[in-house]
Amino acid sequence: MSLLKIARMGHPVLRRKAEPVADPTDPAVAQLVADMVDTMLDASGVGLAAPQVHVSRRIIVFQIPDARRQRDEPLGPDGVTALINPVVEPLGETVENGIEGCLSIPDLRGVVPRWAAIRYRGFAMDGTPVAREAHGFHARVVQHEVDHLDGVLYLDRMDDLRLLAFESELQYLVDQAAALAALDAAEGSPP
Repeated sequence: MSLLKIARMGHPVLRRKAEPVADPTDPAVAQLVADMVDTMLDASGVGLAAPQVHVSRRIIVFQIPDARRQRDEPLGPDGVTALINPVVEPLGETVENGIEGCLSIPDLRGVVPRWAAIRYRGFAMDGTPVAREAHGFHARVVQHEVDHLDGVLYLDRMDDLRLLAFESELQYLVDQAAALAALDAAEGSPP
């Protein structure tokens, strides 16, 4: 296994729609996935898409650490999951704001709206179909990584760039997001 170079915002590979993988069982796919997992873990990430390592293919890897799960969130897959040619569809209409970062946009965090619950499907590396429902953080991570396959960065999803901050200012970002949410609620409520 080897560590791969992570593409940073501004590199054109991050803005291209990735190509589907013809054969999930191809040994080259297995090698790429192994290298992506090593790269993600080395960078202390929870997800990584192939375009982020300069490979324009529809492959993501992710993990859902217990510490990042919401209290009422159903358990997701254990360990690291590799998903090939993933497709995401929302379950319901509920959207939740949450703080996201990205290995391709180091040191920044932003408040991003995402579907609260999704269904995703794709293929495992042995070619078997994968289909799951995801909620909370699990749903957020999958949506973030699948966005990379379509050339979308989390900044593109943000409603309010005032809710973008350096990681070192994360508490400020949390406070700012809460203040804006309270202001929005007050403006939307009857006098």
